[in-house]
Amino acid sequence: MSSIFSSCSQLRISRYCCSLQTAALNHMMKNSLQLGLLENALKLFRQNPVSWNLQRSGLRPTGYTFSTVISSILGDVFKILIPQLHAQIVSLGQNSCVFVGSALMRGYTNLGDHSALRCVFDDTLEKNVCIWNSLILGYMDLGLALEAQRAFNVMPQKDVVSWTTMIDGYLRNKQVERAQYNFDRMGDKNVVAWTAMISGFVRTGNYVNALELFLMLTRSNTQANQHTFSSVLAACAGRSEIVTGEQVHASLLKYGVPIDVVLSTSLIDMYAKCGNIEAAYCIFEAMPNKNLASWNSIIGGHSRNGLARRALDIFQKMKSSGLSPDHTTFVNVLSACGHAGLVEEGEMIFCCMEKAYGVKPAKEHYACMVDLYGRAGHLDKAKHLIKWMPFEPDVVVWSALLGACGLHSNSQFGSDAAGEIHNLEKDHPAVYSTFSKIFGEKGVWSSLTEVKSMIRAKHVKKQKAGDKPRTLAPVERKLLSTSPSSFSSYNLSLL
Repeated sequence: MSSIFSSCSQLRISRYCCSLQTAALNHMMKNSLQLGLLENALKLFRQNPVSWNLQRSGLRPTGYTFSTVISSILGDVFKILIPQLHAQIVSLGQNSCVFVGSALMRGYTNLGDHSALRCVFDDTLEKNVCIWNSLILGYMDLGLALEAQRAFNVMPQKDVVSWTTMIDGYLRNKQVERAQYNFDRMGDKNVVAWTAMISGFVRTGNYVNALELFLMLTRSNTQANQHTFSSVLAACAGRSEIVTGEQVHASLLKYGVPIDVVLSTSLIDMYAKCGNIEAAYCIFEAMPNKNLASWNSIIGGHSRNGLARRALDIFQKMKSSGLSPDHTTFVNVLSACGHAGLVEEGEMIFCCMEKAYGVKPAKEHYACMVDLYGRAGHLDKAKHLIKWMPFEPDVVVWSALLGACGLHSNSQFGSDAAGEIHNLEKDHPAVYSTFSKIFGEKGVWSSLTEVKSMIRAKHVKKQKAGDKPRTLAPVERKLLSTSPSSFSSYNLSLL
């Protein structure tokens, strides 16, 4: 009898030690992944109780082990291991666990396998609201909005995450009306749901709708947070209406909303896009911690407002601070060089992008260089650059050349650019407006009459650069009446 008790005691101790080893390996694996040490994480994975060799020694994996391993290989080359892990999970009887099921569903979503996504859901015994939400999210990520809606309709229970997933998913799939329909059906809306809908309107360019929804939020019992205000400021920037943006800023200060790096960057972007670059710079300078997005926003703001030299000075300060420029930084800097006619500086920056900073020039950067050469009158260089681009030029690149041809009245290159644009996007308004300008300046009246007839026939509306709305939308007038009346009483230095 004593020997039996002794054996049982040893077994309990052995299992306890095994569980400690499992927990330790899971923790080390998680730390390796957070540090980006994928190879080290894989070595730990092989030592993990998931390994067949260690399983023969009596060690058993946990659901947390599997979910950690699956989460670790999402988004990188190791995601091809997911089907193999799935097979092991089934053989060990862990496929009914909610945490494992959710992790597998994320994995198959990343692989683009909607059939396996549904299979994992069906195999999970405990179908709580979390596993249903994972199914809906997976369908939405794969662009299967109809399947997501069907699953949502038969859910036994729905929480705020369920509704928000549907709303955000429809918005990401550019189905604004369906998103609005689900939002209106939602009962108790929290700030996450309101913010998801507002930010979705902003992403799809429905700025007035975003402001109208924000006005509704202010009349409800829901308190807006930093993310809400950040989206509303983006709507103000999209409308280029500074008065409304100032009132939103004043509301932030009045209600004591904590202004973090993201919100400060939104304020910078709003003021810069509305033309008040000094207010934008004041907020930027007052920021205790500046991230790359903040630097990009202030550099881009100066570039858009014609302050190219100052934009380049800020670019140098950013590099001196220890931050490395990214894709967006170089778009802003090259654009600044183009507007200021700084050809040599632009060429130097373009050439050192990949060598010095590891940023490979993309189409946007080539378009900036075409614009740079075109504005400076170097149309041959611009055409040569387009010819030797490492990818097919798009409408943006050809439009940059066409705009330069309009600036310098070059109908020969302009015809080539217009032809390419027409092949890519028929009835592009820039083609008609540019040729109207070129033919008018050269006095080719027959061609000008023909182009103007085409403009009238196709209802092409010419928009002048820098045009901004002259009147407030009704929602903006309402916002003014419900916000603090005087922005001037608030000092930007408070930020």
